[in-house]
Amino acid sequence: MNTAPSFKLLFVCLGNICRSPAAEGVMRRVVVEAGLGETIHIDSAGTAGWHTGKRADERMRAAAQSRGLELTSFARQVRDADLSEYDLVLVMDRSNHQDIRAFDREKLHATKVRLFCEFCTDHEETEVPDPYYGGPEGFEKVLDLLEDGCAGVLRHVQGQLKSRV
Repeated sequence: MNTAPSFKLLFVCLGNICRSPAAEGVMRRVVVEAGLGETIHIDSAGTAGWHTGKRADERMRAAAQSRGLELTSFARQVRDADLSEYDLVLVMDRSNHQDIRAFDREKLHATKVRLFCEFCTDHEETEVPDPYYGGPEGFEKVLDLLEDGCAGVLRHVQGQLKSRV
């Protein structure tokens, strides 16, 4: 029996210590609750490598923990191979979208790189704001957006999986 994930999902922000690891944590919960934990591989990365090897920002971990989420990933920078290895790459803002283009020099993967907020249904924001320099309310706002968008991402991924059968 093949137990390899059949869909690979990557969340990307700038430093991989706030938004994308939180998105990874929220999505893991959503996927497990949907019974797809063995089917969908979830990871996160940053366009910059300043925080490589570090855990998520402690303020984001605290905000996530208050919602029953544990953020366990360690920051890493996007690699050239990520765009070919992942089925969907969700960036948190337009700046991340522009930065990720540097990893797609031959323009082969543009259709799989999308803004995360495209999947939100309850919020009208087009970007997930970076909470790093703000107060606690910024981390809560990010989590609100991520919880909304991850539900939409799950619906999209489920549709993709059905179309592969």
